[in-house]
Amino acid sequence: MDDRAFMALAVEEAYKGMKEGDGGPFGAVLAKDGQVLAAAHNSVLRDNDPTRHAEILAISRASRAAGSFDLSGCSIYTTTEPCPMCFSAIHWARIGILFYGTTIEDAAKLGFNEMTIPARGMKDLGGSAVEIRSGFMREECEELLRRWDELPGKRVY
Repeated sequence: MDDRAFMALAVEEAYKGMKEGDGGPFGAVLAKDGQVLAAAHNSVLRDNDPTRHAEILAISRASRAAGSFDLSGCSIYTTTEPCPMCFSAIHWARIGILFYGTTIEDAAKLGFNEMTIPARGMKDLGGSAVEIRSGFMREECEELLRRWDELPGKRVY
């Protein structure tokens, strides 16, 4: 698989979570050496747990699959720029490359309670080695947010 295929899978995960009512329009995939280690979608609403972001779930699943907290050599694909909690977990897991589509500000415009601290700012302030590739497949990720915004009865948190 390649980078576009991994991000497409993250988008699929986000749609799955939206369909099931598990949480917001967010998905993540963790990959290494062309293979998926883990895929997840946000489950904050389903689990009544504010830490159940797609990135956190994908990191947790990948760590269990790898038998290590050290995910060096991995890439993570997220539909929206990670929040500070998720970026910190990406850093602590030693993930090499972060790909994301839409921005924290895009999510905040839809009413999500985001701390609008950009990933690049966290990287710079914290001296993180994570490589960031922003705006990756942005159009597909924007469509995901548009579709979520049109859902009747959705909950913003």
